[in-house]
Amino acid sequence: MTMACKRATELMSIQIDRPLSLSERLSLRTHLMMCRYCRRCDKQFQMLRRITGKRREDEPPQEH
Repeated sequence: MTMACKRATELMSIQIDRPLSLSERLSLRTHLMMCRYCRRCDKQFQMLRRITGKRREDEPPQEH
């Protein structure tokens, strides 16, 4: 894992608990465009959030 990948996974984890800053979002988005391994990791984080029902405070509740 490169340092850029390490930072990207840190940002993916952080965004579960709080919104990312603009610079963090841009950095993560740029890295995800170039790294298929981190894209896969990001999808796994998203799936975990859906499975656990975890949402950030800034997200509206999902209606069923």
